[in-house]
Amino acid sequence: MTGEACDLFSCGHRACGGCGAAMASRLILEATGDNVIVCSATGCLEVFSTPYPETSWNVPWVHSLFENNSAVASGVVASLKKQARTEKVVAIGGDGATLDIGMGCISGAFERGTDFTYICYDNEAYMNTGIQRSGSTPYDASTTTSPAGKCSFGNKRPKKDMPRIMAAHGAPYVATTSIAFPADLVEKVKRAVETEGPSYVQVHAPCCTGWGFEGAQTMAIGKMAIETGLWVNYEMVDGELKKVKKVVRKPVDEYLKMQKRFRHLFKPKRADEEIAKIQAMADKNAALYGIDIQLKKKE
Repeated sequence: MTGEACDLFSCGHRACGGCGAAMASRLILEATGDNVIVCSATGCLEVFSTPYPETSWNVPWVHSLFENNSAVASGVVASLKKQARTEKVVAIGGDGATLDIGMGCISGAFERGTDFTYICYDNEAYMNTGIQRSGSTPYDASTTTSPAGKCSFGNKRPKKDMPRIMAAHGAPYVATTSIAFPADLVEKVKRAVETEGPSYVQVHAPCCTGWGFEGAQTMAIGKMAIETGLWVNYEMVDGELKKVKKVVRKPVDEYLKMQKRFRHLFKPKRADEEIAKIQAMADKNAALYGIDIQLKKKE
């Protein structure tokens, strides 16, 4: 990461040690440079990076409500166009603000063809308000609103497929990436902001507090999500899949047992049937995106 990128998103903020959203923000600004205006929805990122009167943002930054980030960004785009200015507009929101509360405004902005980039830092729950379930929470994850216990294994719904929803809106560029692969993240954000029209990038951003792991494991957790096929890094251009990260897959239980939110799948006894359901989801991803690397057998 360059010194200039570090200057655009300053250290000394109040994020947890090992915070995926904080790392994502630095990488996003490394990709955009300083000719950018950032619109940021209410959420973890807004709270830890801008406690009044302090801020970590050394680019123009606008705070919106949970639900209207894309509407605010649309207004900024219209104003810049009226003034013949050249700044790029990037809207950033967590998965709750993106997949749930703000989905209507996002849909409207993309339907209108607004020339901006929307980036979701996906930490898979409403972390700032108490680790509640969101539309991006994985199957069987325990949250405060989908707790695991004697009568439940946790969240009973799969992750909402927001990238494909945005591709269905006719977005010319849609990508998924992870903080565990910084160069890939920077490259995809650059492509997104350089694309004319609305573009969408979803960043997998592990949360040590909400997922239950030590902050030093953030990158390892992110890589394991991809190596199991539970998260897939890909990009779509005009609705067509163009690039996918291929892996030699590992079983999903190697990823699940690293996190407190899934510990009920292993204690007091291993829930093989539930783990098999999650493995089936990873297998489905592998088939859909063709991520498996076939190893040659030794003769």
